[in-house]
Amino acid sequence: MKKDEPPFDFPDTLEGFEYAFNEKGQLRHIKTGEPFVFNYREDLHRWNQKRYEALGEIITRYVYELLESDCNLKKISIPVDATESEPKSFIFMSEDALTNPQKLMVLIHGSGVVRAGQWARRLIINEDLDSGTQIPFIKRAMDEGYGVIVLNPNENYIEVEKQKMHKQSSSDGTDEPAGKRERRDKISKETRKRRDFYEKYRNPQKEKEMMQLFIRENGSPEEHAVYVWDHFIAQAAAENVFFVAHSYGGLAFVELMIQREADVKSKVTAVALTDSVHNVWHQEAGKTIREWMRENCCNWVSSSEPLDTSVESMLPDCPRVSAGTDRHELTSWKSFPSIFKFFAEASEAKSSSQKPALTRRSHRIKHEEL
Repeated sequence: MKKDEPPFDFPDTLEGFEYAFNEKGQLRHIKTGEPFVFNYREDLHRWNQKRYEALGEIITRYVYELLESDCNLKKISIPVDATESEPKSFIFMSEDALTNPQKLMVLIHGSGVVRAGQWARRLIINEDLDSGTQIPFIKRAMDEGYGVIVLNPNENYIEVEKQKMHKQSSSDGTDEPAGKRERRDKISKETRKRRDFYEKYRNPQKEKEMMQLFIRENGSPEEHAVYVWDHFIAQAAAENVFFVAHSYGGLAFVELMIQREADVKSKVTAVALTDSVHNVWHQEAGKTIREWMRENCCNWVSSSEPLDTSVESMLPDCPRVSAGTDRHELTSWKSFPSIFKFFAEASEAKSSSQKPALTRRSHRIKHEEL
């Protein structure tokens, strides 16, 4: 017989969960030193999943704190002209992000539960902070004299309880006749009573019904990328702008190119994609964009081949090389040293007005294959 499900009542701090990150950045149980255990209660998958999600929310806040305290980034609220009451999101920037005359690095994560500063929640919880967060990229970038902007493309809406919204809207006052409203309320009361009765048996822990209030001009990762470009990156003083975009972040970058092609071409020196899911055909990227991507982008894809080995592409866009891992979520971390080398070469090539380093490199790889 299936056990009764305990309440979805979880701690809201790492200490409450009895976990902490050790000096290697690994999440460990405070008392046992063991890694995180997903199946905390057997036969209760939904409860275990809710517990994992609750821990994930704490991790998100923890990484935000590290971006400010450990990386010295500033949290910037968006939309920049938001009113007091409207839904807001935020990004993170280094002090010199807009004023650094030389170099600016922009980081974009993939889709799903990850937020600013993360590559993969699963890696943070099960492996370590270095592989799962963008912190190593941020620190090395700052050490090498880059300004940094960290995007937050999945923070597209805030959630509010439906009941609260309903109360708010129904108290706004309507022209509906009182008798009609009473009859309707009586019917909906009966329906609700009956539904709650069955719901009690079917789903003993009824979760709150939430509704989403989208953030103006940031309602999707693609919108967010364009918004941050227009209000921040386009205003930056840096002569060389570099992007690192993982998975869906690559699609968001290609969409940005489609929307702001001339601006991107004039400001961006090189783009490192990691297992990007962009598709130049589906996204209808024009010929001039595809040509620019071939010259200035490189996609480090999941592959069992050694790092930087050329990987055949079916699509006529940027060169693809191995990230040195066949695990999608690890591609950013594994290609970390190669990405910084790629940016340095692209920078050098631009300043000496040679052909882009990437083009020479991809021709060399093709030649070697022959």
